Amino acid sequence: MNVAADRKLFLGGRLKRLRRDLGLSQTAMAADLGVSPSYLNHIERNQRPVSAQLLLRLAETYDVDLRNLGQSGGPASEAELSEVFADPLFQGLAVPRHEIMQLAEDQPAAADAVLRLYRAFTDRRVRDRAEVEAGGGAAPTDSPSEWVREYVQSRHNHFPDLDALGEALHDALHAEAPAPDEGFEALARARLFARHGLTVRTLPAEVMVEWTRRFDPHRGRLLLSDALGPSSRAFAVANQLVLMEHGAELQALTEAANAPDAPTRNLLKASLTNTMAAAVLMPYAAFQRTAEETGYDLARLKACFGVGFEQAAHRLTTLSRPTARGVPFFLMRVDQAGNVSKRYASGAFPFSRFGGACPRWRLHSAFRTPGRIITQIIETPDGGRWFTLARTVDRQGQDAFTEGHDLAIGLGCELKHAHRLIYARGLDLQKPEITPIGPACRLCERHPCAERAAPPVGRALTVDDWSKSVSPYPFA
Repeated sequence: MNVAADRKLFLGGRLKRLRRDLGLSQTAMAADLGVSPSYLNHIERNQRPVSAQLLLRLAETYDVDLRNLGQSGGPASEAELSEVFADPLFQGLAVPRHEIMQLAEDQPAAADAVLRLYRAFTDRRVRDRAEVEAGGGAAPTDSPSEWVREYVQSRHNHFPDLDALGEALHDALHAEAPAPDEGFEALARARLFARHGLTVRTLPAEVMVEWTRRFDPHRGRLLLSDALGPSSRAFAVANQLVLMEHGAELQALTEAANAPDAPTRNLLKASLTNTMAAAVLMPYAAFQRTAEETGYDLARLKACFGVGFEQAAHRLTTLSRPTARGVPFFLMRVDQAGNVSKRYASGAFPFSRFGGACPRWRLHSAFRTPGRIITQIIETPDGGRWFTLARTVDRQGQDAFTEGHDLAIGLGCELKHAHRLIYARGLDLQKPEITPIGPACRLCERHPCAERAAPPVGRALTVDDWSKSVSPYPFA
């Protein structure tokens, strides 16, 4: 007997979330799917399983990717809620795993509310500590960066409208090209001048001071710092071009997101503008096709599209078009102090979203070999296996205190996709060498670990006078 085939599929919470995202009532969705409202109500309350026929109808009617629908949780997954309830704040409650699963599956809105409250609490805790250390001072009550990050991730870092507009603008630029091999930056500069009366000037970093890009609307000039490399300069010009040509669409998308305040709206618009600029530089269809043909060779992608390593890696996390999907990558960017400044994923994401990454992941080791790609196969505590690669990159617009290669990019996918990558060729993917890693140390129960930075929550330490573990925090 095939146990997997006989297992009933209950997707009530996820179906309810899909319906709400589409702005449909139960009656309207039931009519679309050809079922009765009472039957749909039973499914949403997990009193009836979802049939294969209904899944197919969902996919056909609403263009739903069944793989995404089948992933556990939604924006608030079981792993994220487990991380929240592992906080010392909840010590003594011992919320069982089945209750966390039920919250994520059956009450997605309540689960999202828990995550939002926890983010607000942790942000406030960090700010309070900083204020005490600084001797007082006011601090904002919201975290625009976290809000924008969650908004982008809730859409799997995929914005099809921006991709379509970016592709159209890319094609229009090349249709106007005086020569077939004209570079992107020259084409974009010419269009800015011809259509908008804007000129582009590059000035010394000492003149630009803190700015890498600055628009002067009164004189009709885009000013760029000479600290920008060629790919960053092209991206800055693309950014200004999409603002001039599609500012209204970007503003409409920003307003539709209902960000909580003006700083968050401004940051979200900047993020959406960057997304569209990337779509102009790396149009979806051509980029996805080249990625597949080259085995996701980042060096080839950089050369073909005239972009930097980080730009190409980031674009790989956006390839979720239903008719032309790429490998579902995740990306993390850290500095040498371990601060995480980027987290994006087109599919699953195996690491802590409220803390840093495991020191056993070679993302941190990339700083020892600047500019070189290092690969690693890792296994998370839930048994998931991931193929990862890491490499250092330069920070855009360095100042007097920064050195080269002071950021590292980690890129990865589930091991089952690794055979599509040029970086996995020659490796035995059936019997790979695997490094076990964990989430943030306070959540990780792997023992012993010489690189542990904090004891796990809920475990008693076993420090005594008679022995010393390789771990600084041995526990029972």
